[in-house]
Amino acid sequence: MASRPEVIAPPEIFYDDSEARKYTSSSRIVQIQATLSERALELLALPDDGIPKLLLDIGCGSGLSGETLTENGHHWIGLDISASMLNVAVEREVEGDLLLGDMGQGLGVRPGVVDGAISISAVQWLCNADKSSHNPRLRLKAFFTSLYKCLSNGARAVFQVYPENIDQRELILNAAMHAGFAGGIVVDFPHSSKRRKEFLVLTCGQRSVNSSVAKGKNEDGESCSDEDSEDEENQTVCISDRHRPRKKQKKNNKSGKGKEWILRKKEQMRRRGNAVPQDSKYTGRKRKDRF
Repeated sequence: MASRPEVIAPPEIFYDDSEARKYTSSSRIVQIQATLSERALELLALPDDGIPKLLLDIGCGSGLSGETLTENGHHWIGLDISASMLNVAVEREVEGDLLLGDMGQGLGVRPGVVDGAISISAVQWLCNADKSSHNPRLRLKAFFTSLYKCLSNGARAVFQVYPENIDQRELILNAAMHAGFAGGIVVDFPHSSKRRKEFLVLTCGQRSVNSSVAKGKNEDGESCSDEDSEDEENQTVCISDRHRPRKKQKKNNKSGKGKEWILRKKEQMRRRGNAVPQDSKYTGRKRKDRF
């Protein structure tokens, strides 16, 4: 089994001139990108009013997914960290505006001007620390916070992702929820190991209060029923509850924080990718009143 690109090298190094041209010239990849982009655009659920929308294509690469946006009559801005990929996009004369940047440092787009965002196979790259200064949790926070600011009220963002494991899936979803988004995971072909595709569908603003996440597709191309999502591994939709206060009031706990509380908090920090000391017999041990 081939190694995942994100574990081989950082994206700006992996997608050099040779790899960028090889990627764009593959008819198989072009077809896959077009199919995934069409599905992401469908999940955006843009209003059918005939007015072109301004969309973000995050991790746009050589503009393959952007071409789908153009074909559907929309304007788009593409962001990518690979200069080689963007050079190929310029050579192909794509219609969108192109930006060279690292999404893990924020998007740098004016607040409230974007009508929607898509991303194909890019967000999972943020779960890797390619430099000593990289913290996946902080980079995801910077990305989703800046995305939430630049989207207009009620806009959606759809990300097709390939999380390596459950921990990465939870890391990405939790970062999005903490930034203020509502939504969840949509899985197409949940029972197929080859065709299975995961989409993170997010909504910001007032529309998120009553919005629901679309259902995935089965092998026949039809929407999955609720019976297809009984177990966690083959889950079709996972919607996070946003009907909760923004900040929970602190409770006065006079009894103090015991060992179980400390172990639980340390486990939460480990799942977020933080460096946490190993547990020992001294973990949660109460100090004496005197030395």
